[in-house]
Amino acid sequence: MHPATSPTASASARGHRFLARRDVLRRLTAAVVTLPLVLGAAACGDDDEEPGGPVSIEFFWWGGEARAEMTQKALDLYKQKNPNVTINAVWQAFDGYYDKLATISAGGNAPDIFQIDDNGLAEYAGRNVTLDLTPYVEDNKIDLTKHAEGLTRYGQIDGKQVAVATGENTPAMIYDRTKLKELGLPEPQEGWSYDQLFDWAAQVTAKGGGKYWGTMDTSSDYKALWLWLRAQGKEFYDGNKLAFTEADLANWFKLWQGARAKNATPPADIVHEAVNGSVATQLVVTGKAATSFMWSNQLGELQKATKNELGMVAYPGDPKGQWARASLYWAGSRSTEHPEVVADVINFLVNDPEVAKIFGVDRGLPSNMDTRAAIESSMTDPAMKTTVAFENALAPKFGPAPTPPPKGHSGLRNKLRDIAESVTYGRATPEDAAKQFFTEAQAALAG
Repeated sequence: MHPATSPTASASARGHRFLARRDVLRRLTAAVVTLPLVLGAAACGDDDEEPGGPVSIEFFWWGGEARAEMTQKALDLYKQKNPNVTINAVWQAFDGYYDKLATISAGGNAPDIFQIDDNGLAEYAGRNVTLDLTPYVEDNKIDLTKHAEGLTRYGQIDGKQVAVATGENTPAMIYDRTKLKELGLPEPQEGWSYDQLFDWAAQVTAKGGGKYWGTMDTSSDYKALWLWLRAQGKEFYDGNKLAFTEADLANWFKLWQGARAKNATPPADIVHEAVNGSVATQLVVTGKAATSFMWSNQLGELQKATKNELGMVAYPGDPKGQWARASLYWAGSRSTEHPEVVADVINFLVNDPEVAKIFGVDRGLPSNMDTRAAIESSMTDPAMKTTVAFENALAPKFGPAPTPPPKGHSGLRNKLRDIAESVTYGRATPEDAAKQFFTEAQAALAG
């Protein structure tokens, strides 16, 4: 979201720290929900559990305050519908989520169910952390028959269903409609080149009085780089190797040097505030720039964080660079003692029509096409309507979806962020930064 969204400072300040799954996760619970045990899951507990007796599982995910409320409502709904499972639900900001997940899963203690995106999918499947969900899909305990086929494939690694997509999204440039009206400037348009974006953003900065800038500097954003490459007929990856050149990356950094020279982007310190992807620090939310580069499903949470009206448009360049992406996934832990319960909860979260209404498009347009159609016809939230209209209008222009990123991508994405910032701060040339990235990428993707 990705990817993704994060909570406000008050949420992230809860300070969850994981040491061991069974005792510590329960102690650090952000929400504890007592839920009923589904019929087929009664006999899959520990040896000392009575059939039909209580079962406890851990549930770990990232998100913001709005997503926390939605998720809690969904778990409450599960509680109403079935007798006897306790779900210890722990959530936090996206920043640091994968570090924490890596720590707690290293000793075979991964949460029974955890949220993941395609930045970590191959990584955790390759490390044998994820539960193979294939048997549960084959016997329809996880029913994917009404899911978009492409999204189902997105959750498959080496022929196994290792996760189930929560929904579909695509990158979107979010902009501040209210501020642009105040400044008397037009809204950004689909199909703009980056040069057109920068010329427009320089006008925004000029009218911003020295305290408001045109656009976020997205030179450190892997998805922006990826779409820029795809618009030129290239890809980010070819298997477990980079599919572009050092020269390509140096040109990407130079492109953003040109933006800075035009005063289209904020100073490096302000850019740095927003590079972690947190909703709370995005420049359209903090009132420091007219655009932020996010995922389409994040519009709703961004809108809740500002009084100004937000809009969204495709990233600059040919829209064929965009694709329908699995926004997030639910995955299970291979070490879970309750795989049947894990499968049932995942099935409930992705297929129940009432859950779909609760989630809306927060975790992407629903993968289940029936529930997607239902929420599209019934939604009243303006941000949700904008998200659905945006994706529906853009979908016919999408290029073919690439395969999910390979193992090592999550760390490499962070390396791109840090190396790009060295250019933003003027500590490295585009050529030197590109060379460093390729050196580190070779090691990261070979590991």
